[in-house]
Amino acid sequence: MKLDHPGHPAPADAERRRAVRPVICYPVDTLAPPDLAAYRAARDGWEKMAEVLVPPREARCFGVPAGCFFRIVSVEGPQVGDLNLWAAGDLSERFFSGKTRALHGTHLSTGDRLWSALPHLRPMATITEDTLDWYGFDEWGGSVHDVIGTRCDPYTHRLLAGGDYHHCCHSNLTRALAGRLARPCAEVEPAVHDVLNVFMCTGFTRDTGQYFMKASPVRPGDFLEFFAEIDLLGALSACPGGDCSAEHSSDTAACHPLLVEVYRPKASPRGWASPPRNDYGGGHGC
Repeated sequence: MKLDHPGHPAPADAERRRAVRPVICYPVDTLAPPDLAAYRAARDGWEKMAEVLVPPREARCFGVPAGCFFRIVSVEGPQVGDLNLWAAGDLSERFFSGKTRALHGTHLSTGDRLWSALPHLRPMATITEDTLDWYGFDEWGGSVHDVIGTRCDPYTHRLLAGGDYHHCCHSNLTRALAGRLARPCAEVEPAVHDVLNVFMCTGFTRDTGQYFMKASPVRPGDFLEFFAEIDLLGALSACPGGDCSAEHSSDTAACHPLLVEVYRPKASPRGWASPPRNDYGGGHGC
């Protein structure tokens, strides 16, 4: 628990030190921006190739070929989802939420990319449409689609609440991945990773710096759309907290299903090619 007052006096030049201007850690102006017009044009005449309904308090896996689109859709009521992504056939290349956060910020929206883990470090998917982009940041610093939280999990639940709960998003994602690969849960659990919290409204308190959640603004019909830059295996959990207005890891919160739709365009976006893995050298620089 944090101290409610500093343990040491401020130096005489404290205000000057606090007034130092921040510097962006990872300027992204050297990255070519996604051609959103080309992505959107590729949607003309697309066809739905698959859909997966994710039940409340459960998770489901889905596949998306490179060059195709997928949407996560709110279909009944306010519900948030936890998204994992892997390169199809290689669980070691998985979504890297921390680096994505460092490059694009705490919350993602249209034009942001989901980057893969080291040493691969390439775009896995690009967000091409976000019907909640109107929300922005509210007066508490909250926004939607965060990469700052982890995922609700049974280990933290036991630590803080002293009980066992088997429908945390971590558990849901583990079961879904194990079922998809026909492998034991204990074998695939290490591949389950920090998530994109789709539709979740979150931020940090300004006084204590604590992670907070509030009721998601998502409505039936809202969606977050992605373009798959590489062949993907995805897993989505419909969080047991519902809209996360009060709690997660709960059997009492009102929960709803989420729908994943996969679309194949008639042709690839203009000038698009699936990105290669990072060419640093496979870590041999050590």
